[in-house]
Amino acid sequence: MSAYWAEFATVAIVHLLAVASPGPDFAIMLRQALCQSRRNALLTAVGIGLAILVHVTYSLLGIGLLIQQSLTLFTILKVIGALYLTWIAIQCLRSRAGGVHVDTHGVKTQSGPAAFRLGFLTNTLNPKATLFFVSLFSVVISPGTPVAVQAGYGLYMAIVTGLWFAGVAVFFTLPRMRRAFDRFGHWLDRLMGGVLLVLAGQLLFSTISGDSGDSTPARN
Repeated sequence: MSAYWAEFATVAIVHLLAVASPGPDFAIMLRQALCQSRRNALLTAVGIGLAILVHVTYSLLGIGLLIQQSLTLFTILKVIGALYLTWIAIQCLRSRAGGVHVDTHGVKTQSGPAAFRLGFLTNTLNPKATLFFVSLFSVVISPGTPVAVQAGYGLYMAIVTGLWFAGVAVFFTLPRMRRAFDRFGHWLDRLMGGVLLVLAGQLLFSTISGDSGDSTPARN
């Protein structure tokens, strides 16, 4: 195992930089933390963490390489991801004054399964996550590394991702943070909707550009 510590360190650093960078996952977590109960925000974080295992699994099985090499499959993935982000963005943009700060004991509180599903699907349907893990397992991680060790890398990344977003959930569900955003929370919700809409637009634009350009998906 000692022979793989250097490789693990590289994987850990690359993953940390990726998970800490702003993207759909962070936007969703921020909205959940400010608009939902801490329990639901944490369930969303768990959903994102477990979704990492989906990417790890298909990367280990080689399906990720097939997606990377097939323009049709990758285009379908991009379109589905963009449509899902658009749907979430529309829900955010429809936010009204006084309707964002949710009473955790109220009937409008999001259900636990819905909160978990939101995090899981947001990460699973993110094409950038697909490219990241396919590139990681095909470039950074040596093909000679035992599958068990590679699976260990994947489990580590899933746990760290879940813990990172759980930290985001805890921080932004602090009463002080809630009070700070209570008056203009609906504007933040609309801002998050705009961000997600831009991300969805970028996905669709890159899909159109890819169709008119290279015949294979771009690699990181």
